Amino acid sequence: MLPIVGSVELTARYKSAVVTNLKFIVTARDILECDEFNKCGPDCNCTNTIGSYYCTCFAGYRINNDKFIASYYNPCRDIDECSEQPGLCGQLTVCTNVPGTFDCSCCDGTYPSTGIYWEKNVSFCESIDDTLNKLPLKEGETKEDAFCNRILDQLTNDTSTPVVAPTVSNAICAAMLVGGVGPYVKTSKVSSEGNGRMGSQIIRVCEGLVNAMATRTENETKQEIHTPTVDMEMKAIGTGSQENNASSLTTKGNVMHINLMDLASANNGSVQVAFMTVTGMESFLSHQYFKAAKKTEMRSDVVTALVPSVNITNLTEPVNFTIQHTKSTSEDGTVSCVYWNDKNKDDPHWSEEGCWVSFTHENYTVCSCTHLSTFALIMQIGEPAPQDDFLEWLNRICVIIGLFFFALAILTFILCSWNPKINNTARLHLCLTLGLSHLLLLWNDRFVDHELACTVMAGLLHYLVVSSFTWMLLEALQLHLLVRRLNKVQVIQRDGLPKPLLYMIGYGVPFVIVGVSALVYSDGYGATKANVCWLSTERHFNWALTGPVIAVLGMNWMLFCATLWSLRHTLASMRSGASQSKDTRLILFKILAQFVILGCTWILGLYQTNLFFQVLFIILNSQQGTFLFIVHCLLNKEVREEYVRWLTCAFGGDNSAPKDLPSVSEDLDNNEGQKEKEKKAD
Repeated sequence: MLPIVGSVELTARYKSAVVTNLKFIVTARDILECDEFNKCGPDCNCTNTIGSYYCTCFAGYRINNDKFIASYYNPCRDIDECSEQPGLCGQLTVCTNVPGTFDCSCCDGTYPSTGIYWEKNVSFCESIDDTLNKLPLKEGETKEDAFCNRILDQLTNDTSTPVVAPTVSNAICAAMLVGGVGPYVKTSKVSSEGNGRMGSQIIRVCEGLVNAMATRTENETKQEIHTPTVDMEMKAIGTGSQENNASSLTTKGNVMHINLMDLASANNGSVQVAFMTVTGMESFLSHQYFKAAKKTEMRSDVVTALVPSVNITNLTEPVNFTIQHTKSTSEDGTVSCVYWNDKNKDDPHWSEEGCWVSFTHENYTVCSCTHLSTFALIMQIGEPAPQDDFLEWLNRICVIIGLFFFALAILTFILCSWNPKINNTARLHLCLTLGLSHLLLLWNDRFVDHELACTVMAGLLHYLVVSSFTWMLLEALQLHLLVRRLNKVQVIQRDGLPKPLLYMIGYGVPFVIVGVSALVYSDGYGATKANVCWLSTERHFNWALTGPVIAVLGMNWMLFCATLWSLRHTLASMRSGASQSKDTRLILFKILAQFVILGCTWILGLYQTNLFFQVLFIILNSQQGTFLFIVHCLLNKEVREEYVRWLTCAFGGDNSAPKDLPSVSEDLDNNEGQKEKEKKAD
C-alpha cells in the first residue's frame, strides 16, 4: 500500500512536524501561551500547563468575575482593604490603599511607635511626648535633633519601601510639633529671632520624605497633600508623557512655573518635581536671618521646590515663582526674592544669590531663580526718619508730669469729703483709664519684638482709650443733668446716673467694642510700621478706635448744645458780675474745657507735619491729667477746703478752714432751695 501523502490535522493543542521520505514522522509540542502572549492580563501570573494554562492574580488583587479565568476582558483588580475592613490599622490611624496592599499612618498630633515605616501588628500611634521620651540621645544631642535624625536614618536605611502621602504629612507635622511651631501648637516655643538650625533640619526631613514618596513612572502622574500643616503638589513625567515644556505646580495660592521636559531630558526621560508649603516654617526661618541695613519683614509663606533623587544646582532655564503676599507692600519698602542658604551650618541665612524680582504687585511678586531650594519674600522697609531726641525727651517729661496730676486727681476723688449730692464716679474712672493708658504708652514700644505681649498691649491700650472716651461721655452727661436741675424745682438725693449703670456703660461698652474687633480681625493688634504696639491700618482696622471716638465727640457736642439750650433763659437774664452769672459761666467752662481737653487734642495728632504741631500735640495731650485736676479739683470749693485743712494739719496750724468762694455744686443747691421757697410762697 502506498503511503498517504498529505497533511495531518491534530488537535488545537498540538501541531505536526517533519515529512521524511514520503513518510510522516509526527511529533507533538506544547504551545507556551504564557510566553508567546499574556492571556491573563495585567497584575496577574500566567502559569503554563500541558495543553493548557491558568492565571493567578497578584497578592492584593482579584478578578472581577470569579466564574471566568482572568484575561484582558476579566482583569485582576486591586483590593481596597481599607474600605472593606474598617479599623484595619487600629485606633487614631489613617489607612491608605496602595496597589496590591495597604499602608497605615497616624493622625496628625500622634506618631507611629516604630517610626516612619508601619509594621503590621507591631506599630501603634502614640503621643509626640511619649516618642521623645523613648528616643536614645547621643552626647550633645537634643530631643528635637534626635527625632529628626531618626527619620532621616530610617529613610536612608530603607530606600526600597515607598512612603505614602499621609505618612509624609504625619511625619512633617510631628517634626513641627517637636520644634514647637505649627497649627497644632497653642503657644509657639520659637522666639521672634527664629531658629535657623531647627528649620534647616526640618527642611532636610521634608526633602527625604518627598524623595521616598516619589516613584518612577512612564506616564504623567500627580500627587497632592492638603492638610493644616502641609500643602504640596508633586508632578512626575516619563518617556510616555505628552507634557508641554511649561508646567505649573501650586501650593497655597503660590505657583511655580518650570520646564519639566528640559529636566526630564537630562535625567533619562523622567523626572519628578514637588512644590510645598509647611505652615509655621516662617517662624523658624525668620526674616531676621536676612542680612540687610534696613528693617526687614517676612511678606510671604516659605515655599520649597524639590526635584527628588536628582541633584540640580543650576538650571538651564530660570524657574518662575508667583508668590502671594501675606501683607500688602508699603510704598517705602522694596521686596526681595530670597532663598534659604544653610551650607554653612554655623551661619544659615536668607540670600538673594541666583534669584531676582521679575515683577511685583500689591498682592504678589514674581521671582525668577536659577536653582531650586526653599524660598520666601522679604520686605526691606525704608529707613525711618532719624528719631528726634528732643521730642522723645519732651514727651517723657510731659507724660510724667501729666501722670503726677492724674494721681493727685485720683487721690482727691477717693479721699476728699464731697457734697453727698455730687456723684464723682465718672470723673474718678475717667482719670483712672486715661492715666493707665498714658502709662502704657510710655512702654508700648518695648514689646514690639514679643508678638504675644505686643498683641496684649495693643488690645489693652485700645480698651483703655475707648473706655476713657466712654467715661468722658458719661461725665458730660452728668454735667448736663446737673444743669437741667437749675430749671426744675425738685428734691434729688444724688444727681446723675446710678453707679451700677455707670460701671456697666463705662466698662461694658468698651469691652464689647474690643471683643468684636478681636473676633473680626485678631491680627489687627500688634506691632505697627511706627514700631509700637497699636492697631493695624490693614483692612481699615484702625476704625475700631476712630469710629467710637468720632461717635463720642459727636454726642459730646450735642450734649454741649443741649446744655446751652437749657441755660438760654439763665444766660439771657443774668447780670454781669452776679454770683449766678459767674457760676453759670463756670459750668459752661467745665463742659467746654472737658470737650476740648479730652477730645480735640487728639485731632492734633493728625497734623504732625512740622515741629510746631508735634510739640503742641505732646504738650496738650500729655497734660490731660493736669487740666482735669484744675477743672474738677482746684475749681471746686470742697476740694480747696480739704487741701487747706490737710496743709494746716501738716504744718501744725489751726484746723478750721477759711471761708472760700462757693463751689458750683453748692451754689446750684442754694439756687434750688431758693427756687423751691419762691414756689411755695407763690
